[in-house]
Amino acid sequence: MIALSVHILRTGVTRCSEVRVDVPEIRLALRCLLPHCPEKWPLTLFWDAAAQDNEIGRAQGVTAAFNGIVRQLRRAGCYEEVTPP
Repeated sequence: MIALSVHILRTGVTRCSEVRVDVPEIRLALRCLLPHCPEKWPLTLFWDAAAQDNEIGRAQGVTAAFNGIVRQLRRAGCYEEVTPP
């Protein structure tokens, strides 16, 4: 569930420079990660940035929040990125 949530958020990061990404699947992914992130600020920042109308601000906020989320998940031992060989 964590890997799927991260994948959904990553998809949001790739689309955020074109459109707002405050959509239900992003909200669900953030809620699924809520118990696994000791600090809640990146989750809140992601959602707030996803709703911005300004493309540059939205892209910067979403990207920074995503990096914060992934870092917390890795530090908590909940997520390890797996790349195919």
